[in-house]
Amino acid sequence: MKKLLLLLTLAPCTAIGQSYDVLFIGNSYTYSNNLPQQVAGLASSFGDTINYDSSTPGGATFNAHSSNATTLAKISQQEWDYVVLQAQSQEPSFSPAQVANDVYPYAQILVDSIAQNSLCTEPLFFMTWGRKYGDQQNCMFYPPICTYEGMQNRLRESYLEMATTNNASVSPVGISWKNSIALDSMINLYSGDNSHPSIYGSYLAACTFYSSIFKKSCVGSAFWPVGVDSATAVFLQTVASNTVLDTLSTWNIFNADFSYVIMGDSVVLTNSSSNYESLMWDFGDGNQSTSTNPTHSYSASGSYTLTLTAYNNDSCFTDTLSASIQIGVVSSLDEKPKKEKTLQTITDLLGRTTQPVPNSVLFYIYDDGSVEKRIQLER
Repeated sequence: MKKLLLLLTLAPCTAIGQSYDVLFIGNSYTYSNNLPQQVAGLASSFGDTINYDSSTPGGATFNAHSSNATTLAKISQQEWDYVVLQAQSQEPSFSPAQVANDVYPYAQILVDSIAQNSLCTEPLFFMTWGRKYGDQQNCMFYPPICTYEGMQNRLRESYLEMATTNNASVSPVGISWKNSIALDSMINLYSGDNSHPSIYGSYLAACTFYSSIFKKSCVGSAFWPVGVDSATAVFLQTVASNTVLDTLSTWNIFNADFSYVIMGDSVVLTNSSSNYESLMWDFGDGNQSTSTNPTHSYSASGSYTLTLTAYNNDSCFTDTLSASIQIGVVSSLDEKPKKEKTLQTITDLLGRTTQPVPNSVLFYIYDDGSVEKRIQLER
């Protein structure tokens, strides 16, 4: 389960690492290039830990996994933090009616099996990528998947539907692929069969999983597999981090978030958290609320700290966001609390780490996954 790792030294220190137990269920898309080990390597590079196991027989569907003795035994062997669910690569891209019949019921069986073992486990759907030239094998039966773009769109729709229906999260690997291809199509994410991942594709998937599980940027990791150069590694880290962290709610990833408006002695709060079961607001004056979008009035002017705590998976997962406000100062601005961010690296247009250079376009990459594009002018 989620743990906090403390490193003790002679100097003051803080908690720097998180540990998660993850079971990967899928097929060759998951075991190619040892994807789980790559996720663990990324985690280790930041002082985090992934303990993992897997059940990934070649070509396996959700239907097959739902009655696979090995898969079911591994689900029940311990209380996992996450169980990754990867469907057969083509099935979720088929017509909505066919997916509803051939995929969704078995995804539900797997999610139910996970919940029966532990309500503290979060199912994490592995959104895969479209084949490089679409699904030519099934194109004649369902034309939307004749192209990469059409196949990717259907995969996106189906995986998001499964996540929403099952109160689960999505690791949007396929969208990371789509964004990578749009930014630099020269990086070949595919192996020779134009379906399975190359080492670049698996590393991009691993980066996406790291950011999905830890809700942190993977930019700056010193881990990348043999065959991936440092510049490409930074590029793929950046693409994955931006894909996940810019839109956590889109992927139904558990997250506490809110905005607020101060009106006189009152604050109007708007909850924008995702994939949560319950909320607790602390207004900083001794009062609390479990309402979704509360309004609170203060009895005295002053500085207060708003804190939103979101709970998920039978309160096994918590996430907290705070913001400082001033009451007694006239304001009608719509405010949004900011999570602290730290500059991790500066890259040029080719994704190479650099220092500020006059008259050049640079990308400032922060640990929350945000990227600022700046033009450094000569002074």
